[in-house]
Amino acid sequence: MATGSFTTKAKEARPLAIDARGLVKRFDSTLAVDGVDISIPQGAIYGVLGPNGAGKTTTLRMLLGIIDPDAGYRRVLGAENPQDVARLIGYLPEERGLYPSMKCYEAIAFMGALRGVPLEEGRKRGKELLEQHGLGHAIEKQIRQLSKGMAQTVQLLGTLVHEPKLVVFDEPFSGLDAINQGKLEQLIRGLADKGTTVIFSTHVIAHAERLCEGIAIIAGGKVPFAGRVDEARDRIPAQVRLETRNSEGPWRNALPEDTRRVGDFWYFPLPESGVEPLLKALIEGDAGILSLSIERAGLHDAFVAIAGEAAARDMVTNGSGEQA
Repeated sequence: MATGSFTTKAKEARPLAIDARGLVKRFDSTLAVDGVDISIPQGAIYGVLGPNGAGKTTTLRMLLGIIDPDAGYRRVLGAENPQDVARLIGYLPEERGLYPSMKCYEAIAFMGALRGVPLEEGRKRGKELLEQHGLGHAIEKQIRQLSKGMAQTVQLLGTLVHEPKLVVFDEPFSGLDAINQGKLEQLIRGLADKGTTVIFSTHVIAHAERLCEGIAIIAGGKVPFAGRVDEARDRIPAQVRLETRNSEGPWRNALPEDTRRVGDFWYFPLPESGVEPLLKALIEGDAGILSLSIERAGLHDAFVAIAGEAAARDMVTNGSGEQA
């Protein structure tokens, strides 16, 4: 079982925003989450990856105290009961919902009031947030007058209006076009730059690869991997891509047995001894090196290796909703 913890390189370990051990949740006869362990440092961007139905939403709801685990331990921002620190948390659920007759800034103020922000202060902050995020023209508009993407942005700003220390997004990129996805990525980076801990679930690996310091992979209610993104990628040896002027010669004996030829290039895993002995053999054997590069595995390849082909296919082909 993966422990779900990770530390920053060349830095002392940071205090934990989330520390959960052995979380279990059943719904009737269905075991939705089976012994999940997750530890997340303060100020990290952390992704919870898995196909729809894997248990991502259930795990997030247990961490937030929306539902209680049947077994296990959780500590959130230092509190054993997440509800004790609810005013320090921002949560954007997958099921979006705003009152359609509310004006945009009023909707943000209302969400802030639920987290202890005085209504007038929330209205002021709501207008400021809308201006800052390019929606100044929509301040007085009703939610029903907005596009889906604009309405989602309003709800996102309502999640942040009380200036939380921990923000949890459940499938935040779902339903957004490429431009708004890019804006959301910038917003997430900005939150982390200010020291806010950001956790988001997703079935789109590219977002996690671009944003996350650490990830937890959930498949079938279990966590086969939790840790730093680079540690996940290192589960697969780096690949060497070699192009030579000559196709034959004694240098061929230096290539690993699992070398494959694709077009003009040779591909093989980076030898444990490193690339230097290989370079020496290629040069002395007159291979005529035209190019040589070392390519690390992407997070998608790491996900396949860790969670399996079936889970990876679900990540690619399924929609955005998750109920498990």
